[in-house]
Amino acid sequence: MAALVPPPGAPRPNNSNTPPPPNYNPNNAQRNPDSLADNMQNLNLNRQPNMPNSAPRPSPLGQAPPFHSSAPPAGAPGAPPPFSRPGPPPAALARPAGPRSGQPQPILPPATSPVRPTGPPVGQPSSFVSRPPPGSLPPVGGLAPASGPPPSPFQTSGLQSGPVSTPLPASGPRSGPGSLPLGQSMPLSSGPGRIMSNGPPMFASGALPGGPRFPPPGNAPQPPVGHPPAMATTAGPPRTPTMHSMLGGPAVGAPQGPTVQQAPPFSAAPPFSAAPQPMRPPPGSPYGSQPWPMQQGQVAPPSQFPGSAQPPRMFGMPPPPLPNQSMTTISPAVGQTGAPLAGSSKIDPNQIPRPVPSSSVLIHETRQSNQANPPPPATSDYIVRDNGNCSPRYMRCTINQIPCTADLLTTSGMPLSLLVEPFALPHPSEEPIQVVDFGESGPVRCSRCKGYINPFMKFIDQGRRFICNLCGFTDETPRDYHCNLGPDGRRRDADDRPELCRGTVEFVASKEYMVRDPMPAVYFFLIDVSMNAIQTGATAAACSAINQVIADLPEGPRTMVGIATFDSTVHFYNLKRALQQPLMLIVADVQDVYTPLETDVVVQLSECRQHLEQLLDSIPNMFQNSKIAESAFGAAIKAAFLAIKSTGGKLLVFQSVLPSTGIGALSAREAEGRANISSAEKEAHKLLQPADKTLKTMAIEFAEYQVCVDLFITTQSYIDIASIAVIPRTTGGQVYYYYPFSAVSDPAKLYNDLRWNVTRPQGFEAVMRVRCSQGIQVQEYHGSFCKRIPTDVDLPGIDCDKTIMVTLKHDDKLQDGSECAFQCALLYTTVYGQRRIRVTTLSLPCTSMLSNLFRAADLDTQFACFMKQAANEIPLSALLRVREQVTNLCISSLLSYRKFCATVSSSGQLILPEALKLLPLYTLALIKSTGLRTEGKIDERSFWINHVSSLSVPLAVPLVYPRMVAIHDLDSKKEGDESPIPPVIPLSSEHVSDEGIYLLENGEDCFIFVGNLVDSSILQQLFGITSADELPTQYVLQQYDNPLSKKLNEVVNEIRRQRCSYLRLKLCKKGDPSGTLFFSYMVEDQSPNGPSYVEFLVHVHRQIQIKMAS
Repeated sequence: MAALVPPPGAPRPNNSNTPPPPNYNPNNAQRNPDSLADNMQNLNLNRQPNMPNSAPRPSPLGQAPPFHSSAPPAGAPGAPPPFSRPGPPPAALARPAGPRSGQPQPILPPATSPVRPTGPPVGQPSSFVSRPPPGSLPPVGGLAPASGPPPSPFQTSGLQSGPVSTPLPASGPRSGPGSLPLGQSMPLSSGPGRIMSNGPPMFASGALPGGPRFPPPGNAPQPPVGHPPAMATTAGPPRTPTMHSMLGGPAVGAPQGPTVQQAPPFSAAPPFSAAPQPMRPPPGSPYGSQPWPMQQGQVAPPSQFPGSAQPPRMFGMPPPPLPNQSMTTISPAVGQTGAPLAGSSKIDPNQIPRPVPSSSVLIHETRQSNQANPPPPATSDYIVRDNGNCSPRYMRCTINQIPCTADLLTTSGMPLSLLVEPFALPHPSEEPIQVVDFGESGPVRCSRCKGYINPFMKFIDQGRRFICNLCGFTDETPRDYHCNLGPDGRRRDADDRPELCRGTVEFVASKEYMVRDPMPAVYFFLIDVSMNAIQTGATAAACSAINQVIADLPEGPRTMVGIATFDSTVHFYNLKRALQQPLMLIVADVQDVYTPLETDVVVQLSECRQHLEQLLDSIPNMFQNSKIAESAFGAAIKAAFLAIKSTGGKLLVFQSVLPSTGIGALSAREAEGRANISSAEKEAHKLLQPADKTLKTMAIEFAEYQVCVDLFITTQSYIDIASIAVIPRTTGGQVYYYYPFSAVSDPAKLYNDLRWNVTRPQGFEAVMRVRCSQGIQVQEYHGSFCKRIPTDVDLPGIDCDKTIMVTLKHDDKLQDGSECAFQCALLYTTVYGQRRIRVTTLSLPCTSMLSNLFRAADLDTQFACFMKQAANEIPLSALLRVREQVTNLCISSLLSYRKFCATVSSSGQLILPEALKLLPLYTLALIKSTGLRTEGKIDERSFWINHVSSLSVPLAVPLVYPRMVAIHDLDSKKEGDESPIPPVIPLSSEHVSDEGIYLLENGEDCFIFVGNLVDSSILQQLFGITSADELPTQYVLQQYDNPLSKKLNEVVNEIRRQRCSYLRLKLCKKGDPSGTLFFSYMVEDQSPNGPSYVEFLVHVHRQIQIKMAS
């Protein structure tokens, strides 16, 4: 056994509490639907139905989501009466006293069609991890011989096997009697209001408040019917004359010129060598097309790439693609001579590729006939049957076939990366992750690379030895693990052992994985009580939220809590039960802080609940007359860290003003650089970098002692997120940003965010490593974590909202027809104090054919990687340069496809691989996003960068390409429609009428645009007003006594459930800054932030033509 290495930090006292039984799985065992701790689904509105590994939960029939309109907490200036807590009253929710024991039984998914949400809000968990002994998570290994016949390549794209032809001017508008495009056209509307694949969780059932992330069985979304009604058009934002300033290429209307120098990709290496960050609901293209046909069961083995039948060619269609190549072509209108004609030619918006929502819930079997099955789009609704490969929710690859050589990967122009989300929320109908206990000997591992036993390790010599699928080493099978082989060469007990037949499994960690006792669950709350925080109501809102969330913390003697407040000094509170009331202890030295009476500042929750509630009620009044405007933020978090340093834990900080005194004090850099930002000058990006290294140094120390920091920013001014967000990002925490903070509308979101933070599936003191087969190695990890050694990622906290990007590179040639395996091992501590190892394994076929790579491309995953790469680059380069790099990444892969996989077609056509046909649209959306648009506040851009770094795949596309629906005609919805959400409308101002009301949401914010000519009766029913001029600036959703208002509440609550996020609501109207903000999300329009969708397609086409000719 490897020697044990003591972790950095003081030893923790042993906890004498009786641990749960060895086979207890916190994610599977809690089955009491009436318990709140159960499944940690406590985001009031957006709770996932079960813990990452819990069994499916019955759905609450007809139970309405308890979303109350919340007013500001008592004590907030000008606030209405205290806001009611969403969800059933606390008394109704019994919390189990401790985990239940018992091995989870596999549960077959019922024949329901639940909708898969995209996941909870993008957040980062807090946890703390003790380091495993050296060698417990070792380096990469080698490729093992295939255990069966080589898998056949994936199925071909199911959209159409022939090309789709769409007219598009090749270099400027053209007109003439050109031939009409033949072939399939893309629908204009993105589809009906089904729970978009880009949506998050739905309300689940049981007595749990806040629903599960999936809808009850009867709520399967229906396929869209028809296009949305045409609307009168409203003028969008001003048009820009050329694309030169946005994309760095020639002006769109200009004649084709000499080749334009292409900006290098983000790094000199293949286009994705660095980068990262993320957000809450899971990633993926929200309504993206499926690269492979997914029938209801998706059960038939995928067909071989070669040999697909070609449809008969019709006159005017472009030549057939290369064998089995599925593509979309966009052609210019042509005259009789075949040359494009000059003049204006309107492109039919119905024929431009747009996201189309999937129409049914898919059953995805991860392997069939010993071959990997390509996963469905990340944002679609699917139920996974794990039969060897892990669920795509836990790990996805940007390409579902691995190129045999680095040269082939470079030629493709595509990134090779994994997106790993170890705690992703499963669909309620999926089997829970099985827990396996090998006793004191621990799980079986390869003695060379330390890879864990998995379904792809091949047993030989009658089961006495096995070959590692990662490094190729042959090991002796432990005597007590021996089993004879059957006629098929598999062990006879393979189907009875989860580790030999499942892609994801959890092992109980033996003593060798523990250098100290697992840490207790420690929660320390730190509240800003400076003058600004008190006057804006932020302090009262924070105290009210904490007071309500105390009931949701894990029960039992292992749960510890502490609280402190700060302004220009730090105030601790002695919560010992013996005292009549909490005692304030003030630390005035903010340059060299300390923690007074450490043992009495952090105490067992069961001993201090009464004192804690009393203190939280009184804090807003204690400081109500404070005139202290300074904030000693750095000193306060350092002092709080010292209080929990011996155990580790979660530090939840509520901050309202720029840190101005003591350790880590900051200056108002924004004012100094404002002129630079408005003109996009070269040095502007430096304001997106931390001001100095003080806070980063502190954050690394926090991570070493397993302290995870979550930051709730309730501000109305610049606060330098670029500097202070370093702490949550390094410790596995999350930043929540409420700007400008409103005491009327934000307390409800603050409470829901805090509740989800402490109750979502999560682990503490974690360490993660990814291993690959020989020939591939990990290049870099990107996300919210601390990395002290190259191979491991340290995560003081890890949760279901956190995704880590792992970039890969070749170090040798792979064999065509073999398989390449990836294994992620996560060692962590459960909230009930058990050490576990969650092992996720994915094995994909290798190919030497470029066309196979394009067919196996995963659009959602590649785009999420693009976003993370761009987020990493924004603080380092001028915005214009980053926009050029993003555009060139898009052009690079499309050029490769055009050059090597579709060479027989006309140069006048823009040809897109079927799997990547939406890449130009999403790239344009990214260029116009908060992170890359020219205007905008520094803090907003910094928050976006931080948010994207840990964003999940299902939530990536919705963040930049939001969902828009009409809500003025909700009454006209057909009775048969199960989902309350109306059909999706394309993001173009021509679909926004002055007589309509539209809702647009991106997983974080929800904008409701009210046209100037809306019928007053509709305004009265929805908002209680008679004219758009009366719209309030601060809005709390109310339910009035009429069907339209009820339906609007259902729509908003459904979206909140899907996103697992209590979205901030904002009313927008034309001619107002709020209206300008709304129209800035009309991605398909031309605007100061970039060209229109059609212009961008023309630009991409022209760049490809220039490069093809050079």
